Amino acid sequence: MTRLNGERFALNPDLVERVEGHPDTVVFLVDGTRYVVTESVDEVLVEIREYRASILATAYEMDRGTYRSPSRQEAEAHAAVVPFPAREER
Repeated sequence: MTRLNGERFALNPDLVERVEGHPDTVVFLVDGTRYVVTESVDEVLVEIREYRASILATAYEMDRGTYRSPSRQEAEAHAAVVPFPAREER
């Protein structure tokens, strides 16, 4: 997701209660937290749908034995969240 100031952040779609557009898109979480984002309601819903579909696809690949875990470099190249440093790196 993208805040109005341009800051990108990851949102746990399992905590989304509802998404409203008036005219800004507001994402309401189950704990009462609200986020105003630049994406449209439809874009938020597509992202949630794709995320959940990717979980099902990964589970299917794991069940069939065809799943290949991404290398650390591949995962970091696409990561929106910086991994917490290991104890020896701190």
